[in-house]
Amino acid sequence: MSALRVGVLAYPECFASEVFGVPDLLTMAAHIAGPDRDGYEVSIVSPRRRVAASGGAVLAVSPLRDVDVLVVPGFELAPGLDVDAKLASLAPEIAAIRSHAATGEAVVAICVGAFLLAEAGLLEGRRATTAWLFADELARRCPDADVRPEHLVVTDTGVTTTAAFSAMYDFALQLIRRHSGAGVARRTARVALVDDARSSQAPYVDAELLPQPGNEFSRRVMRWLDQNLAARYDLAALSETFNVSTRTLLRRFAQETGQSPLEYLQTARVRRARHLLETTDGTVAAIAATVGYRDSGTFAALFTRHTGRRPRDYRTAFRRLPPPGRLTGEARATP
Repeated sequence: MSALRVGVLAYPECFASEVFGVPDLLTMAAHIAGPDRDGYEVSIVSPRRRVAASGGAVLAVSPLRDVDVLVVPGFELAPGLDVDAKLASLAPEIAAIRSHAATGEAVVAICVGAFLLAEAGLLEGRRATTAWLFADELARRCPDADVRPEHLVVTDTGVTTTAAFSAMYDFALQLIRRHSGAGVARRTARVALVDDARSSQAPYVDAELLPQPGNEFSRRVMRWLDQNLAARYDLAALSETFNVSTRTLLRRFAQETGQSPLEYLQTARVRRARHLLETTDGTVAAIAATVGYRDSGTFAALFTRHTGRRPRDYRTAFRRLPPPGRLTGEARATP
């Protein structure tokens, strides 16, 4: 096995950290593997002669060349950004991505670099991911892609996409594992203090940052459900509260939100449970009861399905120091 040729495609206003993050971890892996193992030949490439990345950082770039893996960093997808205009301005880079993919070699997008791959036509008919905050927008722009917003890294027939920012390290560790072996990847993760056991970005989703779906009717239903998390779900009673039939409630809610009231309620309960696990010392059983589950096993299964982590594991990973004093009444709730 020879040195793996990795090219990072730099372009105007790309995130500089995402240009250097993968190469830096590969450099560490090469040192850990030692001189007797084939390492990595990394270059920063561009179809342009000069590239100013995020923050105005000027990057030294090389001309496009043949590589085994082409890595496409992300950019700041700020509110109000005209994404169509942004992608149009990157026509030379998108052409380079398309040309590289035509050779059959691997293409990798970090974070919203996936939007460049979508523009190049590489995500059609493929599974993909991106930052959870922009997954819906990617799915809207590329309806033929199977966007998996809960996944950290998705590879489908030579095309890899990752979740936001730090997921570049999850990808880099996968690459190191394949090229240099599991032992080198594990030691590299330890030296760099990088988590090599993550499997999902679901635990990091902050629903308050997501666009709120629905029109006034479904929003009123959602507010009522949010205010009555612990109440037993009763579709007939809920319909009566809003003076509609159960069939009408289900139809209108689904049309406006794409889900059922029960699905929304389960998501809201998990969101509240996450907050309690992060900020209180309440037992899992107590927190389950607080959000409407007398059977902590049922709650744990639901929580794991939504977040990819069991409640106790989630608390270990995301625990915040509690304020001085005793817990609030809701965290001490008993079934």
